[in-house]
Amino acid sequence: MKTILITGATSGIGLAAAQQCAALGNRLILVGRNPRKLADAATAVRAAGARGVDTHECDLASQSSVRQLAKVVHAQYDRLDVLANNAGGYHKTRTETEDGVEATFAVNHLGGFLLTESLLDLMVRSAPSRILFTSSVLHFGARLDFDDLGLRQGYSGERAYSRSKLANILYASALARRLAGTGVTVNAFHPGAVASGIWDSMPWFGKPLVPLAKRLFMIGVDEGGRALTYLATDPEVGAVTGAYFQKNRLKTPSRQARDDALGQRLCEVSASLVGLAD
Repeated sequence: MKTILITGATSGIGLAAAQQCAALGNRLILVGRNPRKLADAATAVRAAGARGVDTHECDLASQSSVRQLAKVVHAQYDRLDVLANNAGGYHKTRTETEDGVEATFAVNHLGGFLLTESLLDLMVRSAPSRILFTSSVLHFGARLDFDDLGLRQGYSGERAYSRSKLANILYASALARRLAGTGVTVNAFHPGAVASGIWDSMPWFGKPLVPLAKRLFMIGVDEGGRALTYLATDPEVGAVTGAYFQKNRLKTPSRQARDDALGQRLCEVSASLVGLAD
């Protein structure tokens, strides 16, 4: 039995993966923003066969909320086998969080970065353990500009989203190098073009195409969830680290995503943004 923490666990692939992991007899820790949705998700995950289900409220856009979650996890659990950083969002207009960070970058990268860094000691004590990041094929073509990481110039929802997903892969790779030899593996993956609620935030001109695209080109949340479940539980990938997966297969990410120096700089800048520079 594994103890598996999933952020963004109240809907989409997070909820689907939680149910799938539950059916394998694991203990689930579900993290989400909405208490009602958390309660509903817990009911569904228990029904799927979980050995135990806990829920914790956390807004990944808020650094104080993430820190509080990390404190609770340290206080309540003596081991954590899988940390799945799955929460994500899309903002069609530029928005800043209470911490003054562009919201897409804050939720999709910085929140998971801070949570992971805050739980690293627990992950190492729990080894062999796994850290996962839900990224996207949209990282191809994205670039990081450290002079304007918050996209104050030339913002678009698509640009912010793809940039945050590039950050996921860069951080996963850098962290895998840092944790080499500890028994903790770190991987990122593209779950597929999933017909989830995230597409409902598309700009107005794209909204009419969303229902058609979901029917014709996108996979269901269960199939997307299986990508997370595979990396969280399958023995055949238990020793794989620093990798990027698509369709449960190793895939070479973009050139930018393979830039180790860029990844190291991202880690340093991210640490500074969340107050972990030391």
